[in-house]
Amino acid sequence: MNLHATLLVGFYDYRLVAVSVLIAIFAAYAALDLAGRVTAARGASRIAWLIGGAMAMGMGIWSMHYVGMGAFILPVPVEYDWPTVLLSMIAAVSASAVALLVVSRKTMGMNAAIFGSLLMGTGIAAMHYIGMEAMRLPGMCHYSVGLVVLSVVLAVVISFVAMWLTFGLRGQTATWSWRKTGSAVVMGIAIPVMHYVGMAAVSFMPAPLLASELKHSIS
Repeated sequence: MNLHATLLVGFYDYRLVAVSVLIAIFAAYAALDLAGRVTAARGASRIAWLIGGAMAMGMGIWSMHYVGMGAFILPVPVEYDWPTVLLSMIAAVSASAVALLVVSRKTMGMNAAIFGSLLMGTGIAAMHYIGMEAMRLPGMCHYSVGLVVLSVVLAVVISFVAMWLTFGLRGQTATWSWRKTGSAVVMGIAIPVMHYVGMAAVSFMPAPLLASELKHSIS
């Protein structure tokens, strides 16, 4: 039997791919700006900035992910299980909170950066693969282990670079600067790389879709 003949073959809407990259760039810029505000704040206001910053940054990364998933068009209807989608959102916000906590410290040594990037990277990877599990379609996901591992490694490495860039720029009080913009572009392009490698890791085989699987699904 020809395995490839039975696969559900999808294609990308590159307009949505471009939108997902732009969202990631804006999310990265927001993270660079918010890190400075969290660092400068004290007491209750610091906690408020941390929560708000984690929400803004996490929702930006999460939005990029789902726009990127929406850019992949399959030849069958696709719905999403909303409790699983919510769980993926929590993973993104939690990863962002870890990142902001690390980069808002007075000092950030190599050990802290490595530990923080491991937590943030695995959180972003968890968001991605939990999000994939939220898909409801007449098909079954099969993963390439090598590409899955590569996507997780990329998430950790990208998180490490993002943390160093953010830590170095957190003292800038200007709303806009070339350095901050350039860093946001680098981070914003890097984040979708992990996502699209993760998407390349999955193939879809036709499989029956049970009615019970659609209990909490939304289109």
